[in-house]
Amino acid sequence: MSNASRPRQLLALATDTWLARAYLAVVAVALGFFLGAWYAGPDPGLAGFYPFLATAPLGALALLASVPAEHSSLTWLSPTLFAAGTALAGLCNAALLGRLVRGRGPRTA
Repeated sequence: MSNASRPRQLLALATDTWLARAYLAVVAVALGFFLGAWYAGPDPGLAGFYPFLATAPLGALALLASVPAEHSSLTWLSPTLFAAGTALAGLCNAALLGRLVRGRGPRTA
């Protein structure tokens, strides 16, 4: 297997099954809500909670990566970095779901 085909295989795992596609749709809606509330709304509130919850447990890494060490309030959230990390966490979770669904497919004797 070449190195160029490995990302293609991982992306295929994330998009080939109906469960993985439905999960990616949920993540996309949560990210769209977050970005819309952050850039277009007057107060984003807890809009970052939805993508965080949709991509748990890997979404926690995206949240930690977007936190500068010197800030402790909600003003620290870098929306671009958080959205990119959450999208990557969603793709990884979808690939895991796709692998799980493929592994649980019908067996022939």
